[in-house]
Amino acid sequence: MKTLSTTLRFWDRTHQLGRMGLRDLFLAYFTHYAVIVYLVLAGASIAAFARWPAPLVPTLAIVLLVAVAYPLVWYVLHRWVLHSRWMFKVPALAGIWKRIHYDHHMDPDRLEILFGALHTTLPTLPLVAALPGWLIGGTGGALIGFATGLLYTAFYEFAHCVQHLGWKPRNRWLATMKRRHMEHHFHDEDGNFGITSFVWDRLFGTLYTRTQRPAKSATVFNLGYTDAVAARYPAVANRSRSMPHRPGRRRS
Repeated sequence: MKTLSTTLRFWDRTHQLGRMGLRDLFLAYFTHYAVIVYLVLAGASIAAFARWPAPLVPTLAIVLLVAVAYPLVWYVLHRWVLHSRWMFKVPALAGIWKRIHYDHHMDPDRLEILFGALHTTLPTLPLVAALPGWLIGGTGGALIGFATGLLYTAFYEFAHCVQHLGWKPRNRWLATMKRRHMEHHFHDEDGNFGITSFVWDRLFGTLYTRTQRPAKSATVFNLGYTDAVAARYPAVANRSRSMPHRPGRRRS
């Protein structure tokens, strides 16, 4: 049985999801500082909502809106921001791009860089969750919208971990989701942008299977940030321990 001190030291070392099981993932998930903050803030927002509630119908509308909008917001950010080739050209944004996406594609199974950083996740929630909630249901609407956004973010983080976990889901739907995401990471990064849903990939024409794209992308790991590009735009390279990075374990 793991002692408390062992649990607290979990994040003192590097972890590869491909070598972990579900039990290890649960330990990692519920001891990660970002997840703890999401859950604490969500609990506080729900408690405040109980004190200043919105009417039932607006509340249900806000929860549904955030749940539907979140995958679309992620799709837009993932496709047109994180997979764009302009962030690394801006020194002020290069570090953010490196932290939240470049490092993850270079080493997809490395757990500590898979989780989002609070300074990149929390600032979006007032805009995409609390503000619509306030417009629909006032203060109570903003609180329940913010709480829904936080809980969906926590769920998204867990689902993303499961996609990289060394575990094959028995459920056909989950197995298909995992396969599409692995193709995004290890075959062709220009597609399959969803994590918890591929509805928007289907609607925008970016959903694919490996058989539909036989040729492997040359930039699936470095996202186009090659040695030649790094020589011209060195901000990401200067923040990296070495260039080029060694990609993570390759899987189909």
